[in-house]
Amino acid sequence: MEAAAASGLPGFSSDVHRGPKRDGAAADEKEFPVTALIQELFQVGLYKRSQGRITRQVTCGALGLAVALGLYRLYTMLVQYNPWLHFGVPFVLLLVLGWVAYRVVNVPAFADFLIAVEAEMNKVSWPTRHELWRASLVVLFTIFSLAVVLFFFDAVWQKLFTFFQVITTAS
Repeated sequence: MEAAAASGLPGFSSDVHRGPKRDGAAADEKEFPVTALIQELFQVGLYKRSQGRITRQVTCGALGLAVALGLYRLYTMLVQYNPWLHFGVPFVLLLVLGWVAYRVVNVPAFADFLIAVEAEMNKVSWPTRHELWRASLVVLFTIFSLAVVLFFFDAVWQKLFTFFQVITTAS
C-alpha cells in the first residue's frame, strides 16, 4: 500500500480530495468532480455508515429496479444472438451497474443529501389512518366533481360550436 501511495496511483494517495473531508474539515484544494466520482466507485467503505440508512437503501433499490428493468429489455432484444451474448452481456452489466448503484449512494455529497432527507422525514408529523382516509375522500370527491363539471362545459361548448357551425359533428 505504501508503494502504491508513493507511486501516485489514484485512490491510494492519502492526500486525494474526495469531496468534503470525512472528519468534516474543509478541503484546501479542489478536484474535478468527475474524478472524485470515479474514485468513489472504486472504494469499498461506506460514508457515514450509520446515518441515512433507510433513504440510502430505498434509493439504491430504486436505482437497482431501474437497472433491472433496462437489462430485462436488453435481454429480450438479444434473444436472436448466441446464448453467451444473450445471457452474458446483461449479467455483466447487472454486476457493473449494480455496483455503481451501490456506490453512488455513498458519494459524500449525495450521501449527505440522503442523510438530510431522512432527518427531515423523521420530523414530519404523519396523519393518522382516520385523517388519511378523510383527506383521500375529499381529494377523490373533488376530482370526480371537477370531472363532471368539465364534462358539462365540454358538452355545452360542443353544442354551441355545432350550432354556429364552427365544427361539424360526424353523423
